[in-house]
Amino acid sequence: MMSKTRSDSLSFSETFRESAFSERIALVLATWFGFGLVPFASGTFGTLAAVPLILVLERLGIRSNVMMLVVAVLIAVWSSGQTQALLKKKDPSEVVVDEVAGFLLTVALLPYTWLSLCLGFFLFRFFDVLKPFPIKHLEKLKGGFGIVMDDLLAGLYAVGGTWIILFVIEKWRN
Repeated sequence: MMSKTRSDSLSFSETFRESAFSERIALVLATWFGFGLVPFASGTFGTLAAVPLILVLERLGIRSNVMMLVVAVLIAVWSSGQTQALLKKKDPSEVVVDEVAGFLLTVALLPYTWLSLCLGFFLFRFFDVLKPFPIKHLEKLKGGFGIVMDDLLAGLYAVGGTWIILFVIEKWRN
């Protein structure tokens, strides 16, 4: 936990200043290097901020993608749980590393094309915001695990939706 006691009303920046080094690392990762601090649509900006990482991973192959996905999920669970405790908020809007992990899962299961990347992005955001059954129920899980699991399932929904759209487009072209 934090190195100093604080009131429940401290801002993110005050929390960051009063935090120990490892807590600062968690805050930086959970906000995906500050993209979660955008005052509106932070989840969308966090998802967009994953695109450069995805473009690099595309060059490295499937093994690297799978390893990065596992690392991203572990980092997301740890850092979002830490940040939730530090900010004393349930699923803080500043935490966007869960969107990064969910979107990484989405694109890892799709062909690397601009069309699939764009479709995956829009469908991921759609399902992450809409939270159809049972995504909403996963948010009730404790700590960082609950913060991340709903985004992973939204990522799987986005994969399914993207594959359906790609199939329809392919059939329409032929």
